[in-house]
Amino acid sequence: MGALDLPEPVVRSGAAPPVDTAGLEAALRERVDGEVRFDAGSRAAYSTDASNFRQTPIGVVVPRTPEAAAEAVAVAREYDAPVLSRGGGTSLAGQCTNAGVVIDWSKYCHRLESVDPDARTCIVQPGIVLDDLNRQLAPTGLRYGPEPATHMNCTIGGMIGNNSCGATAQATGKVVDNIARLEVLLYDGTRFWCGETSDEEYAEIERQGDLRAALYRQLRALRDRYGDEVRRRYPDIPRRVSGYNLDSLLPEHGFDVAGLLVGSESTLVTVLRAELELVPVVKERTLVVLGFPEISVAADAVPAILPYEPMALEGVDARLIKDERIKHLNPKARAQMPKGNAFLMVQFGGDTLEESDERAHRMLDGLHESEHDAEVAFLDDPSHEEELWQVRESGLGATAHIPDKPDTFEGWEDSAVAPERLGDYLRRLRRLYDEFG
Repeated sequence: MGALDLPEPVVRSGAAPPVDTAGLEAALRERVDGEVRFDAGSRAAYSTDASNFRQTPIGVVVPRTPEAAAEAVAVAREYDAPVLSRGGGTSLAGQCTNAGVVIDWSKYCHRLESVDPDARTCIVQPGIVLDDLNRQLAPTGLRYGPEPATHMNCTIGGMIGNNSCGATAQATGKVVDNIARLEVLLYDGTRFWCGETSDEEYAEIERQGDLRAALYRQLRALRDRYGDEVRRRYPDIPRRVSGYNLDSLLPEHGFDVAGLLVGSESTLVTVLRAELELVPVVKERTLVVLGFPEISVAADAVPAILPYEPMALEGVDARLIKDERIKHLNPKARAQMPKGNAFLMVQFGGDTLEESDERAHRMLDGLHESEHDAEVAFLDDPSHEEELWQVRESGLGATAHIPDKPDTFEGWEDSAVAPERLGDYLRRLRRLYDEFG
């Protein structure tokens, strides 16, 4: 079926009435300041993300302002149509696709609205791309900490929906660890800023007696009922991003409603603006690439590396290097890699190059005296470091569509494994691959 011959989207199941698509489109065009696209080509273009999922939307709205996006949600509500926010479309598990009205924030809603250098915060619109944000923040000496491999394309709104992290997660954590507040819109039109909620703030919200008050009461009741179980059962791993962040509602986390909403992938609210917590730009960096005989052996070394507090830590296996060689990607960078069939890229930072180099040497000395000694490439030249990072960041493109091999497609997100179990996990995963091909 071609792009110009698309089926009508499935917008309801069972006997529920379908959406009045023509009426919805007309109302959106009349009331929303932005582009309204219900043509077959646009619907086809927005039916996919970076995965192999495909769901054809009812239509697409490209708002010029967050207020225009809020009006689009209001129109969709009147026609009982679902809505889905979309950023850069870099999701790997179909999160950017749905049989609803897709709101594309990336074309117009990408302003850095304000910066408070003293508080180390900024307010942004959801469509701003991470690299663009950090370029604009550079004069302040601050940046946004989480840095996925798609940092050139991913938007802050998408990162909030996904609860992204990236190579810098070891130092800066996930998005949920770097959000001060969110301005959100409920489907019924209720709009408010949320974040951590003190007892005084909660009491004031209660006094208002509106839908937000009812929602907060229900969330607090949920927390009180299941709090002990959440503490007991939620995995204690640094990169847990699946499911809802119910632990953000616990008293020890400040009844953080924004934290709950991070990672909810447009299933609970529409995010209109975000207040981000920023970190200082690291002045100097040193990259160490460690070579190991195979990937599970490299993973075994991770717990020994973590106490040295690297600012970034990533793994690369032999398949990625092989595929890049076949596709002639990053030849200069690959030539700088140490010997091995699997690699850990470990980066340290400091106020001076001597400081970052010293921290890297301290780790190498420790590994040399342990069972995790490795081949080493040591780089403290920024241009060479950037070349090496391209080896890792080219991963999705390098492993897809290899000549003379079956096409591969991304269909699920990263695994989340406690560092001390990572080596065993990869060995067992390899056995499954070998058994089931």
